Amino acid sequence: MSTSTAADWFATPLGADLLAREQAYYDETVSNIFGFNALQLGLAQFDFLRACRIPLRASIGSGPGVRVLADLNFLPVASQSIDLLLLPHVLEFATDPHQILREVERVLMPEGHVVMSGFNPLSLWGVKRFFNRRSGAYPWNGRFISLTRMKDWLSLLNFEMTGGRMCCYAPPFASNRWRERFAFMEKAGDRWWPLGGGVYFLVAKKRVPGMRLILPSWNERLAARQRLAAAPQRATTLNQQPKCEGHG
Repeated sequence: MSTSTAADWFATPLGADLLAREQAYYDETVSNIFGFNALQLGLAQFDFLRACRIPLRASIGSGPGVRVLADLNFLPVASQSIDLLLLPHVLEFATDPHQILREVERVLMPEGHVVMSGFNPLSLWGVKRFFNRRSGAYPWNGRFISLTRMKDWLSLLNFEMTGGRMCCYAPPFASNRWRERFAFMEKAGDRWWPLGGGVYFLVAKKRVPGMRLILPSWNERLAARQRLAAAPQRATTLNQQPKCEGHG
């Protein structure tokens, strides 16, 4: 089977194994993010927003199955209008990943979230890519971006890292049997080589310097008590009679 496209590769045993891991991570992460509008950039054939509780969700890009056909370098989206944006393996296959990140920063609302996944060059997956990058096959034809560099790019755009994880520590064997033999590496990966996973996930929040969000008061009882508090007054005795002064 040809693996020149993402759809072909994710249909292979190795791709399907990674897809299951990624779907589980996105399902867990997006279910805890709220707002009104959510976008998924790229890989529209896989619904990574399926567990999201945000009401308006759409996929955008140039591939098959997208809801909005557009160039990711120039998103047809209003500035500061998106609460959640997903980037599943987009930047390592983009001609200008910096421009896409600038667009992500532009369309996200203050305190909005970006969730992304990427292939790690400093891993056994990166070693395989080194020997297979000339084949033109997905995903080895991508320009893998290290986790450190990705964090630096996001920090320059005033994003704050709020979460992340790595997976796929075992060698990227095409055979299920060989991957099962090296399953011990998956269990020990986070402890012994925490930065050596073949795939990383990142969650970042957009921060706007000098801006402080004013949130509604959810404690209505406290708010009502504050509104009805009486001004302090001098205490008086009901039975006290007014004092009269006699004239001689």
